[in-house]
Amino acid sequence: MNIIMLGAPGAGKGTFSAFLEERYSLPHIATGDIFRENIKNNTELGQKAKSYMDQGLLVPDELVVSLVADRLSKDDCKAGFILDGFPRTLVQAEALKETLADMGAQIDYALDFECPDDFIIERMAGRRVCKGCGASYHLVNVPPKQEGICDVCGGELYQREDDAPETVAKRLEVYHKETQPLIDYYEKEGVLKCVDGTIGRDNVFKVLAEMLG
Repeated sequence: MNIIMLGAPGAGKGTFSAFLEERYSLPHIATGDIFRENIKNNTELGQKAKSYMDQGLLVPDELVVSLVADRLSKDDCKAGFILDGFPRTLVQAEALKETLADMGAQIDYALDFECPDDFIIERMAGRRVCKGCGASYHLVNVPPKQEGICDVCGGELYQREDDAPETVAKRLEVYHKETQPLIDYYEKEGVLKCVDGTIGRDNVFKVLAEMLG
C-alpha cells in the first residue's frame, strides 16, 4: 500500500503517519530525512543536494525526485510506503508517477487532512517545544505538568518562530497556493481521500483504519 500524506502545516500529518506506520508496518518517508541521511552518508546525491542548500537555494525537482526514487528502491519499501512532504509540485507528482510505473507500482491513496486555517493557527499557537530535549507540548491538548517546564528533562519550553500566528498564516498561504493543484491532480487520478483533521486524534485513527482496511 503506497500512501501520500497531504495537509497543511499543523494538520497532524506526523502523528497520523506514525499511526499508519505502526498499523501497516510501512516506512514513513519524509523528504527532510532523505536529505539528511544522504548528506550524512556523503552520497553523490547528498553532495549535490548540499551544494544547493549551502547556497540557500531550493533543491531542483529533478534532484529531489532522484533522492526519493533512490529511497523507494530500498527493500523496506517493497510492501509499500508513506510519503510525507513529497510531492510538493505537479512536476514532482508526474515524476513520481513515472518512477513508480517503472517499478511496477502506483499511488494507492493520497490522504488529504483537512483543517480550516483558523483551527490550524490556534492549534500551532499553543504548541511549545523544550529547549533541552526537543519534547513537544500543547497548552490545551498536551500541557506540561508545570507551566513552562518540560516533564521529561526540566528544560525551558518555548514557542518556535514557525508557530507564531503571523508566521503560520504566511505558511498556510504558500501551502494553499502550492498544494491545491496536487489535491486536484490526485482527485483526477482517483486516489484522493479527504479526512477531517479537526475531529480529534483517536477519531481520525478510527477513520483511517476503516478507510484503509
